[in-house]
Amino acid sequence: MDTISEKKVNFKSNIRINFNGGDLTSDSGMLIFKEFDNQIGFSQEIKNALEFDDDVNHRLHENVDVVLQRIYQNIAGYHADDDADDLRSDSLFQTILEKEFLASQPTISRLNSCVNKENMKQLQQVNLSLLDKIYEYEAPEEIIFDLDSTNCETYGKQYGSDYNHHYKANGYHPLLMFDGVTGDLIKAELRSGNVYTSRGAVRFIGPVFKKYSKKFKEIPLLLRADSGFATPGIYRMAEEHNISYAIRLKANARLYNLAESLLEKLNQGSKISEKQVIYGEFNYQAGSWDKSRRVIVKIEKPAGQLVYNHTFIVTDIKDRTPEEIVKFYCQRGTMENFIKEGKRGFSFGKMSSSEYLANANKLQQMMLAYNLNNWLRRLCFPKYRRSDRIETIRTKLIKIAARIVKTGRYIYYKLAEGCPNKELFFKVLDNIQSLEYN
Repeated sequence: MDTISEKKVNFKSNIRINFNGGDLTSDSGMLIFKEFDNQIGFSQEIKNALEFDDDVNHRLHENVDVVLQRIYQNIAGYHADDDADDLRSDSLFQTILEKEFLASQPTISRLNSCVNKENMKQLQQVNLSLLDKIYEYEAPEEIIFDLDSTNCETYGKQYGSDYNHHYKANGYHPLLMFDGVTGDLIKAELRSGNVYTSRGAVRFIGPVFKKYSKKFKEIPLLLRADSGFATPGIYRMAEEHNISYAIRLKANARLYNLAESLLEKLNQGSKISEKQVIYGEFNYQAGSWDKSRRVIVKIEKPAGQLVYNHTFIVTDIKDRTPEEIVKFYCQRGTMENFIKEGKRGFSFGKMSSSEYLANANKLQQMMLAYNLNNWLRRLCFPKYRRSDRIETIRTKLIKIAARIVKTGRYIYYKLAEGCPNKELFFKVLDNIQSLEYN
């Protein structure tokens, strides 16, 4: 007979199922993340930087400890604040967070109620400081600033949430800037849902451009962005800091007229059954621009069609042909994969707190969780596994069952003997422990 704590199955009569296995965890792979954290000083950097405007001095869980708990929960796939209640007595999380028991959902809610704009800026600075450390392990050969915005879903009447016509949905409209080479998330910032794509973008990129142009004088620094960011302020900001750019322009009558000679050349001897492509360039100055700039044009006629597709890109890159610049710009499509990874793997796309500043700070914590995984993957994973997404990493490395045995001197994590990824687990661990600065 089944009981509340024990069940049987129908396919074999002598099998019984219960949850009385003892001190076990299903997330023992998080030990790898903690080891990497310790190696690069991830948690310590956060503890050193965060200061809260909170006069409560009798709490069991310091606010910074709750921030770290949320980051580790996120990496393991526990995105909701409510998940904390189910993890309070998990020995693995108690070990890596150095807590007798974890903060509960109400404690996380108290954190959400006390965070402010300054905390958000502190977390942004933590991310940049940690990136500096990562560059000491692996110096970049070039950095490509891929700038974009996206939609974050909201629920109910949340402050700042609004309808965005581009995404045809209610939510927030955050700015994101990735490194197109490594996938690192360099900066993120939450915005109201109804703002235009480029709203606040100059202020957003300015401090990063200033920092990186001083730090990396010997390597190429480039900016890519779609037509929503085609504004004179962004061009000037990039030019001021010697950052080359390729930004798509929205087509208009003047651009079509300037490309007319190319269109005539394309039509000469073309056949409707064949695909036709031509590249060219010209100087162009819009009414709002302070000077003329180089514009690349690509005109394409798909096979069997009469319609021409025009692509216009404003750039100050001098050492590449028009075809090379179009190809370089189109490679920004990889950023869409980074955004998908953030949304599907780290819950970037959902903001459930009622307070705007709570959500703004959550986005920063999600960014740090995303980056901790990204840094670990590219610095310590074998080459053939460096393209793994977080869901694959959770399946192969994090979600490993282990029995925890405590003795007078040691805590043993006895991982599942049948785990098919033992070699990968120890290889990553060895790589973390052998990390050295260049």
